[in-house]
Amino acid sequence: MINPFKKLFPNKSTGIGLEITPERVNLAQLAKQGQSYKLVKYCSAELPEGVFEEGKIADSVALAETIQQLVTDNKIKAKRVATAVPMREAIIRIIPVPSELDDQELRELIINQQASLCLPYPREEVDLDYQKLDFFQDDDGIEKVNVLLVGTRQEITDSYVDTFKQANLQIDVLEVNSFALMRTIRGQLQQFGDKEAVVLVDIEFDNTEIAIIVNGGPQFSRTVPIGTFQMQNALAKAMNLPVSRNPEVLQGMSIPATRFDSLSTQGTAVNPGMSSLTRILGELTDELRRSINFYLNQSEDLEVAQLLLAGPGAGLGQLDEFFTQRLSLPAMQIDPISALSLNIDKEIAAIQRPGLGVVLGLALREA
Repeated sequence: MINPFKKLFPNKSTGIGLEITPERVNLAQLAKQGQSYKLVKYCSAELPEGVFEEGKIADSVALAETIQQLVTDNKIKAKRVATAVPMREAIIRIIPVPSELDDQELRELIINQQASLCLPYPREEVDLDYQKLDFFQDDDGIEKVNVLLVGTRQEITDSYVDTFKQANLQIDVLEVNSFALMRTIRGQLQQFGDKEAVVLVDIEFDNTEIAIIVNGGPQFSRTVPIGTFQMQNALAKAMNLPVSRNPEVLQGMSIPATRFDSLSTQGTAVNPGMSSLTRILGELTDELRRSINFYLNQSEDLEVAQLLLAGPGAGLGQLDEFFTQRLSLPAMQIDPISALSLNIDKEIAAIQRPGLGVVLGLALREA
């Protein structure tokens, strides 16, 4: 059995981080260099349609072959892997418990008692793990600790184990992709106070994962079905172009800084492609607003201090300004290379960097 949340901080080993998305498999390997890290290897391979769908492995044979070919072609010798399931396939709960519980009592309470109350599935069908977060005093002055409970259905866990076994690799860690992303930007998250919430917006292929983080820990999570594919589809239809799964069609584009920037230089026509793209982004903005308001309405004395934009969709030019204007909240695109102070031999373009957060966070588990 693979624990889906096997320690928040990286362990020392000689493995690799491998991220599976609906359109690509991404691989990264890091090596410790003094107080920093060096990116030893970064590579990726396209996945055919239908191999990985709606957060699940649909064709384990094809996926295993792609992974094995990627490892072989790039002369990867390591056999241990850290990988992740999408957030929508995980059960994530924060449970406050008395702080005086010892390790055995805590495990008994969380795994055997509280978990059954939180899970939408029978306890025996779920792989679980937990991690202590922050200590606090409740309204009665009793010291408690928030415990993060994470679970994945065993059928999901088993599908990953089986696929990697076919690829001649051993899963060292199976976690949630948002946790890997948080590990990458941990230094940035530590800059905020205990009354400041950070909204992590991970724009992936067919969805956007929203995580609200306080004191470095996830307090709220939600997945909405808007990603780069929906953007590309809207853009292609408006321009009478064939639909493509490759996100490169979006790279190099800049989102209008104002609602009037989509006008042509003569001011007489509207770019239909840009208009469709901003419409999809407007829908994503509405979903972000709903998520933020829902969380804040249940939380006292908290304010949202920052939106951090990640994932392949975050590389769109001026996307941070777009969200800042429409949500009246400061937004910025993450740069995992800079966040980790990585030494790299080959330059990685700025528009590609926001999409490296998860795979680099996984590689940290193995470095």
